[in-house]
Amino acid sequence: MASVNISNVQKSFGPVDILKGVSIDIADGEFVTLVGPSGCGKSTLLRMLAGLEKISGGTMSIDGAVVNDLPPKDRDIAMVFQSYALYPHMTVRDNMAFSLKMRSAKSAEIDQKVGHAAGILGLTPMLDRFPRQLSGGQRQRVAMGRAIVRDPKVFLFDEPLSNLDAKLRVAMRGEIKELHQRLGTTTVYVTHDQIEAMTMASKVVVMREGRVEQIGPPLELYDNPCNVFVAGFIGSPSMNFLPGRFEGGSFLADCGLTLPLPPGNPKEGRAVYGIRPEHCRLVREGLAVMVALVEPSGSETQMVLRSGTQDIVSVVHERVSAMPGDFIHFLPDAASAHLFDEATGARLPA
Repeated sequence: MASVNISNVQKSFGPVDILKGVSIDIADGEFVTLVGPSGCGKSTLLRMLAGLEKISGGTMSIDGAVVNDLPPKDRDIAMVFQSYALYPHMTVRDNMAFSLKMRSAKSAEIDQKVGHAAGILGLTPMLDRFPRQLSGGQRQRVAMGRAIVRDPKVFLFDEPLSNLDAKLRVAMRGEIKELHQRLGTTTVYVTHDQIEAMTMASKVVVMREGRVEQIGPPLELYDNPCNVFVAGFIGSPSMNFLPGRFEGGSFLADCGLTLPLPPGNPKEGRAVYGIRPEHCRLVREGLAVMVALVEPSGSETQMVLRSGTQDIVSVVHERVSAMPGDFIHFLPDAASAHLFDEATGARLPA
């Protein structure tokens, strides 16, 4: 295991700047996810850490040693790719043992490590099968097993679940998290799926356009986003944003709704009012809105409420009898509301 330090790292492809001074400290044994929209630079950053891309500026260190110019084989990392990258002509056993054979490890050591990894991942009955005889989830477990047998200082995962169906993704998500809890190896995991980032990591790094927007524990980012981008990216369904102005101790949204302010926020001028869908409660007396859409899922009901041209998503756990076109009342939980600067998007202090 090892710590990872990324300090003011930059990457350019010709005149195009992909990474613009990224700094991240990853503690020994930590599970960190890099999350952000496509093109934000997260996979490029991971490939630079693996040694698959050159660094244009800054430094990367693993276990205290700068690795900028080290080839991948000397970095003591193991990477799991999105596409599995298994050798189709090799059995599961041979795929998992390949890196050890390349290092001229003894047969007894290879058998012990492959057997141990196969036992952890439930692959023992499949060791003599070929990749074509496996499901997508089983292939991904083989790719993980191939990484485990190397006993690296750092695991790197590059969107490993994006090729799987929704149900299998949830199952594999739990398997990867349980694997980390068992092995305790420092892990850097890239995903565009904020649910994966929230549920798996001890620390989340939110990136946008080659920069780090915010770093912190998942619930810290959820409860205290630093700006509109992080607030809208973290959480599903996304946070509702209502532009408007402060007026008479309340917030008057442009759509005409008068919203309660969180404690300590008697301000002036314009702002953006943010409220998460689960904090929009249905009440008997409150703000009148029209029901635009109702989506029951059994354990909860998601609704789109409309005031003028403003849509507000609400998630409630009770059964809802209202139909599209009906008018109902809702009330945001003022203590859970967020206020953002309209011009910069930055969160306003209480």
